[in-house]
Amino acid sequence: MDEGTQGAGGTPGAADAPGYGIGAVARRLGVPAPTLRTWNLRYGIGPSRRSPGGHRRYDASDLRCLEEMNRLIHAGVAPADAARQALRVRRPGAPVEAGGDDPAEPPAPAPPDGGILSPAMLARAAIALDARTVGDAVEAALDRHGVVQTWERLVLPTFDLITRRQEDTGLGIEVEHLFSDRLMCALNLTAGRLALPVHPRLPVLLACAEEEQHSLPAYVLAAALAERRVEARVLGARTPYSALAEAMRRLGPAAVFVWSQQAETGDPAPLGRLPRLRPASRILVGGPGWREGLPPKATLVTSLPAAISAVMSALR
Repeated sequence: MDEGTQGAGGTPGAADAPGYGIGAVARRLGVPAPTLRTWNLRYGIGPSRRSPGGHRRYDASDLRCLEEMNRLIHAGVAPADAARQALRVRRPGAPVEAGGDDPAEPPAPAPPDGGILSPAMLARAAIALDARTVGDAVEAALDRHGVVQTWERLVLPTFDLITRRQEDTGLGIEVEHLFSDRLMCALNLTAGRLALPVHPRLPVLLACAEEEQHSLPAYVLAAALAERRVEARVLGARTPYSALAEAMRRLGPAAVFVWSQQAETGDPAPLGRLPRLRPASRILVGGPGWREGLPPKATLVTSLPAAISAVMSALR
């Protein structure tokens, strides 16, 4: 459903209206809405006003800018050059302002040095279903800042912005799925490239609780351990406790980590039935799904750094 303010005939209203939604602007210019989102993400040409309800809106100066961008591209000017020229007509005689106080909808210039995006820019790329930009940005952040900092300062804030957009606008689950997929690919690449086992008691086993489908945190931990030259085996989503027990018997890991995202999967009783090995495997659990009553041999870790520390302690 179009959020734009429209006049008669389905075109945007007067210049003093609360602003125009992306659907109305797309129809007026004959430019697909995904292309408008891409121009905003890459070049900072996007909505600069708000409706009374807090939604971002294109104003008259934004329309002038977009019309000029569209004209230049049709004249054969490269998009990046067209954007630089078009931004000069947003407000003639005044410097172009990058702004807006909506963290989920900022103007998004070209990525800074090294391709590192802010959480708001990364969320916009995910919302535009721009898989390449999302994947490249996450890989660049992992290479430069490592897993923990990327997870805490980029990924979690981006997920928060996406979730807020879902709550505010009914944004579909496809955005979250695309972001998770690109993130998991980048994490697997990091883990595969970095893991060089040096500890005698390897690998560490990482799994999700039985029927738990949210497996991303296990892959995040695996990549973080790989940075520390610790090999981890990820058993993935919905791991039956019988399968986890068999894997423990076969591998004799120093540590086992089990994730539960939802209360329906956080029954602690099966943890007490995991095999007792010699030497013993340290049982670690994480996630908001775990209920009270963890067995004495299970330790709850509440953050990625805490999980890393607990695993490293088990390897000593």
